Amino acid sequence: MPADMNDYFKKKKPSNNSGSNQNNSGGGNFQNPMGNMGKGAPWIFILLAIAFGLFALKPFTIINSGEVGIKINTGKFEDTPLQPGLHFFIPVLQKIVPVNTRIRLITYSDVTTGALGDGYRNYEGGLKRNPAITVLDRRGLTVNIDLAVQYRLRAETAPKTIEKWGTSWEEKIINSKVREVVRDVVGQYTAEQLPEMRNEIAAAIETKIKQSVQELPEKPVILTSVELRTINLPTKIKEQIERVQIAKQEVTIAEQMKEKAKQEAQRKAEIARGEAEKNRIEAQGEADKIRIEAEEQAKANKLISSSLTNELLQLEQIKTQGKFNDALKVNKDAQIFLTPGGAVPNIWVDAKGKEQKTISAEQ
Repeated sequence: MPADMNDYFKKKKPSNNSGSNQNNSGGGNFQNPMGNMGKGAPWIFILLAIAFGLFALKPFTIINSGEVGIKINTGKFEDTPLQPGLHFFIPVLQKIVPVNTRIRLITYSDVTTGALGDGYRNYEGGLKRNPAITVLDRRGLTVNIDLAVQYRLRAETAPKTIEKWGTSWEEKIINSKVREVVRDVVGQYTAEQLPEMRNEIAAAIETKIKQSVQELPEKPVILTSVELRTINLPTKIKEQIERVQIAKQEVTIAEQMKEKAKQEAQRKAEIARGEAEKNRIEAQGEADKIRIEAEEQAKANKLISSSLTNELLQLEQIKTQGKFNDALKVNKDAQIFLTPGGAVPNIWVDAKGKEQKTISAEQ
């Protein structure tokens, strides 16, 4: 294409004669439609064509945080995942597929709840709801298990995982393994044992699911947690368990009352033993007191007896006679009888009264 489109169209312009003939035939002079756009018009068209091609073919994509990109070259997956950021590719020959590596949650429950994260579907990790897992216990009774599993796709092996398992890798890996393990673990117990063995069953399910997933080649999934939420038993089994629980509670209450009565009896026995011991100690103390007083009195009497002499006795008799003599001065009719040997006490008799009174005088 000539650089100057005006010159090009001038050269192609017909002569005057032909022009007159064209005028006669009713045709007009040919005008260059780009004559007034200048020399930069071709570049504008080129840029517009490139912009249209970029918009239509879109040879780039943006990988968000929490995602990795899988680049596909003519149908073959590249082993190295693309990290978050802007990435270009060749349209038709190449393609980049974003894959979510955030934590995902899959629930197995018959309880329906509202959708979560509907306003952020492009950024949330992912939420799947499945019906509760139906399991047969050891006796063949139907039991429904309510579970919640958290997991995420391993970013390093995401291309190989998608290449091998496809986009339905969750169903093929997580869902199948969870159901298989739950049926295997719960099937070892009877329905009545499940509530009592809940903690052991939950631990066994989590351990076996993690072990089953980690044993897969390339370890495509990282299992975060497995939560056993509810064990839904048949109605008859529930009623039977409730009756057993009520009976156990009644037995427990009776045992508690029995133990309380036993403790009360022991308490009273201890009080009685304490009271008896107290009385014994008090009686022993009183007896010891009397014995000690008697011993002390005997010692005193012995000392008194050892200290008495004939001279002292005669002196005491003289003192007593002196008192009687003083009494006779007041009552001359009184009679005094002296004990043989002059021992004291002597006997005083008042002869004035109609009745005799015996007075013992002791010193």
